[in-house]
Amino acid sequence: MTKPSILTTDLQAHIAKAIEAAGGWLGFDQFMALALYTPGLGYYANDSRKFGLMPAGVKGGGSDFVTAPELSPRFGQTLARQVAQALAATGTSEVWEFGAGSGALALQVLDALGPQLTRYTIVDLSGSLRERQRERLAAHGDRVRWATELPPQLRGVVLGNEVLDAMPVKLLARVNGVWHERGVVLHEGQLTYADQLTELRPPLEVPGSYDYLTEIHPQAEGFMRTLADKLEAGAAFLLDYGFPEHEYYHPQRNMGTVMCHRGHLSDADALADVGEKDLTAHVNFTGVALAGQEAGLQVLGYTSQGRFLLNCGLLDGMEAASLAERSMVQKLVNEHEMGELFKVIAFGAKGQPAWTPLGFAAGDRCHTL
Repeated sequence: MTKPSILTTDLQAHIAKAIEAAGGWLGFDQFMALALYTPGLGYYANDSRKFGLMPAGVKGGGSDFVTAPELSPRFGQTLARQVAQALAATGTSEVWEFGAGSGALALQVLDALGPQLTRYTIVDLSGSLRERQRERLAAHGDRVRWATELPPQLRGVVLGNEVLDAMPVKLLARVNGVWHERGVVLHEGQLTYADQLTELRPPLEVPGSYDYLTEIHPQAEGFMRTLADKLEAGAAFLLDYGFPEHEYYHPQRNMGTVMCHRGHLSDADALADVGEKDLTAHVNFTGVALAGQEAGLQVLGYTSQGRFLLNCGLLDGMEAASLAERSMVQKLVNEHEMGELFKVIAFGAKGQPAWTPLGFAAGDRCHTL
C-alpha cells in the first residue's frame, strides 16, 4: 500500500474533525466540498498541476485531465462566435466565466473578440488557479478582473466549461429496496461510507427494488437559481458532461456517476488519496434546465457539444490545418470522444426578447430534457 502524501494526511485530518463536529456522519456533498475546496488542501485549492495534455512521467506532463480549451484553441475561438452573437442580441459587452481553470478558454475568447469585450470577469474559488490565470492573461491588462462572489446584478454573457460537474452532489443509495443518503464516517481511523435513512428521492422513480446508487444535485440547481436572480441582461452557456433526466436515472445506471481523475486515469474511489485527485459527477441537465426555468431564466437551447461547435463554424478554415490540429479538433466533436457525452445548455435572462443562439440552429434537443 502506498503511503499517503502529507497533503492527503492533512486533508484527512481536517475532514475527520468535520465528521466529529457533525456528530460522526458527514453527507457526501459536504465531504466532496471539503475534498475539493478546503483552502490550501482541497484538490482545487492546492498547488498541484491539474490541466494538460499529458500525465505525469511524460515530457511536458504532470496533469490529471484535459479540458476542451487545452485540446485546441479552436474551441474557444468557435465559442467566441457564439459569445459575439449573444453580446449583440442582449445589448451587453462583458463576459463572466465561472471556474476558468488554466485560463485557456479566457485567453482564446479575449483574443478572438478583441475590443468588442469591455471586461472579462473570472469567478474562481481557487487562489492557486487565479495566479496562473493572471500570468496567462497578463497581455489583456485591466480588461480582466477576478471576483470571489457575484454582484447584486450582472449584465453580460456567462460561460461555464466543466463547472457544474465539480459542484458537490448528494449520494442516494437504494439498499434492499429502501432509500438512504450515503455519507462518510471514520472507522478505525479510515474514511468509509455509511448510510442513513432519508426522505430524499431521485427526481424520477427508478423501477424495481434492486440496489441502486445515484446522485441528486441541489448545489447545481441552487447555482441556477442564484444566476437567475443576478442576471439582469445577457445569456449563459454551460458546457459539461452529463445526460437528460431519463438517461441519468436509467435503471441500468445503478452505480452512479461519481468519478475521480488523476494522471489521465479514472477511478471510482472517492475516499482514497483525498486532495490528490479530481472528484466529479455527471450533470443532470433536466434538473439544471428546470431550476433555471422555474427561477425565471429562458432555456435557449440544449444540444451535444459536437453539434454546437459545428453549428458555430468549428470547421471553417480547417483546410489549411495540420494533421495534429485536425486530430485534436476531431476529439471535440467525435461521438466516441467529447462530442456526444458533453452537452451545451443555454439560458437567457428573464424578460428578454426571444432569440436563437447560433449553436442551436440545427439539432436542438430541448425536447429531450
